[in-house]
Amino acid sequence: MKKQNVFDDFIACAEWLIKSGYTTPQKLVIEGASNGGLLMGAALTQRPDLFRAVVSHVGIYDSLRTELEPNGEFNVTEFGTVKNPEQFKALYAYSPYHRIMDGAHYPAVLLLTGDHDGRVNPFHSRKMTARLQAANKSKYPILLRTTAAAGHGMGTALDERIAQEADVFAFLFDQLRIKYRDVSEHRKALPAETAVK
Repeated sequence: MKKQNVFDDFIACAEWLIKSGYTTPQKLVIEGASNGGLLMGAALTQRPDLFRAVVSHVGIYDSLRTELEPNGEFNVTEFGTVKNPEQFKALYAYSPYHRIMDGAHYPAVLLLTGDHDGRVNPFHSRKMTARLQAANKSKYPILLRTTAAAGHGMGTALDERIAQEADVFAFLFDQLRIKYRDVSEHRKALPAETAVK
């Protein structure tokens, strides 16, 4: 019933970073996974103006359907149940999928999921991606990265984890317009005793 406090706190932190001059909304990126993916979805749909890009791994986005999944009963103790009218209202109020607004200007989004996720059904990421793509009026992309070689994270092979991270960094470098810098020129300028070999 108090889950919204989590999202309010996170949003307040983003606002503080901006207000204090550490960053701007055009340079602020957020990333989370699983329950942190729910946090990313909530922050994205409640305050899309605060972020330039959002990366969310294996997140829960349709809070009304979570308990109907094979692993869903385990989530009832933390999130509540749609069978209780008051808890249903709380779940519906913050459910990221249900908060998407047609015509809103969303930041760039990359959602990641694996076909073999036994904790959070991959439909969450697929459904969220499709709904965001249909609603979004900004120039920024809404992308889905899905793979048959991964699940909820644990047990994913090292080469797949590396591929996922490479895609995340490529996405963020593109969205933040970070340019490749050839460090070989920098190395040549260092005194010989400090040069990296």
